[in-house]
Order: sequence, then structure tokens, then C-alpha cells
Amino acid sequence: MKLYRTQSGPVVTEGDGSFLLKDTNWDELLARADIRTTIRDRMERGEFTAVAQPVELLAPVGSQEVWAAGVTYRRSREARMEESKSAGGGDFYDKVYSAERPELFFKSSGVRVIGPGGKVRIRRDSKWNVPEPELTLLIASTGEITGYTIGNDMSSRDIEGENPLYLPQAKVYDGACAIGPCILLAEHPLPKETKIEIRIRRGGAEVFAGETAVSQLKRELSSLAEYLCRESTYPVGCFLLTGTGVVPPDSFTLKSGDEISITIEPIGTLVNTVE
Repeated sequence: MKLYRTQSGPVVTEGDGSFLLKDTNWDELLARADIRTTIRDRMERGEFTAVAQPVELLAPVGSQEVWAAGVTYRRSREARMEESKSAGGGDFYDKVYSAERPELFFKSSGVRVIGPGGKVRIRRDSKWNVPEPELTLLIASTGEITGYTIGNDMSSRDIEGENPLYLPQAKVYDGACAIGPCILLAEHPLPKETKIEIRIRRGGAEVFAGETAVSQLKRELSSLAEYLCRESTYPVGCFLLTGTGVVPPDSFTLKSGDEISITIEPIGTLVNTVE
């Protein structure tokens, strides 16, 4: 079951059918730990309208906060250590990779999130910028993982590398977070072999491609969710980007007009263009 957010309201797709849920509040729906059961009950009561496959999509985020986990893959650990070495911050990333407590940071308010087909941004005061493809969790108000989507954690590597304390400036700004195209409401956790793929095209030509798998994630998804909700409440639920295992080479930086495609099956593909 996939859940899309459209101008007309929430659309559920399952099999070959697409259904618009009537009179549904997005925030209230995402807050529920029993979201799949709630949707099925409403559809059994006829509280839906059959529609065409949704094409004009909004980011599947309402009032939810978006958080992110850092240094959860070895490749990310290596990249963070290298970029901050001259600032003396390399050891920080090595230690957090091995620590029991994960790195968690605020990424975006709901109003800042870019949806499928939208334009992401690179900072005007940065010269080294990359996308970070990430499996993203939907977490209910109870702290339970209820769905999966795709996130793009746009990052200014030169700013973060200059000093680890500059992380919020490297990660949190207008157009720095894209999420979509839908939320997969799976009955079971995603398999460890699930691939996360990214392709970047410039002027019609592919300039970077890479992939990783959920199996390369050092931490358990349930543990990341538990730490995020340990001392904080999220009344309408929240999203958590779980880190990246794909980092372009140090010689690469995004440019205006680049097209970024991130694919995680069976969720789909999130496509954005750099403004």
C-alpha cells in the first residue's frame, strides 16, 4: 500500500487501483500507529473515490518535523572524517560511528520540504555541495515506524568540514530537504537487501551514479527511532532520514540544472532538479 499527498487530498494506491480518501486530515492520519488499519477500515466503509494514478504530487509531509541521522554508514564516516580533517574534527565522526548513541539532528520543518519534481537548492555561500540519498522513516506519534519514503539530504560539505559546529548551516536551509514520492505503508520491515540508488544527470549526461543497501546501515532502524523519540514527543508524527552510504567523490559538486534521481524499490523514485 502506497500513500500519496496531492492537492485533492490523500490518495492510496494498491494493486492497479488508486483511491482518494474523503475528508481526511493528513496530519491526523500520519500520527496514527494503526494507519494501515485506519485506511482499510475507511475504504471498507466506502469513504473513498476511485481516481486515476496520481501525477501531480506534493511532498508527503504536513506539519511533521524532519530529522536526520548522521554517520550511520562506513562510507559516510570516511567522507566526514576526510572533509573535516584540517579542522581537527575528524575524530568526532569516527567516535560517533562506533558509539552506542547515534548522531541525530533537525533537518527541516514541514513547510520547507520540497516534493517530487520540485527544485532543491545549494547555498550561495558554499562551493562544495552534494545530495545524500536516504531511506526515510515515517514515525507515528507513539514512536512506532509505520512507513518508508525517500529523502534527499542536501549538504554543503565545505561548510560542515570547516567546523563540525557548522552542521546546522550545512544542512538546514531553504530547499535543503526533498521527500517523496509517496509513503510505503508496508506490513513488514524492508528487507536488508533493499537497494538505495542515486543518479545525477547534467546536460542530459550522467555525471554520477552509485548505490548501497540497507544491509550496510550500521544501526537498526528501530534503534534510531527509539533514540529520536526517547525524550521528545511528536504529536503529528515525524520523519527520520537514516543516513547515506553513497557519497560522490571529493572532486564532485552539484551545479544549477542538475537532475537528481533517487530510487528505492518498492517505494519508487524521487526526482528533483537543482535550482
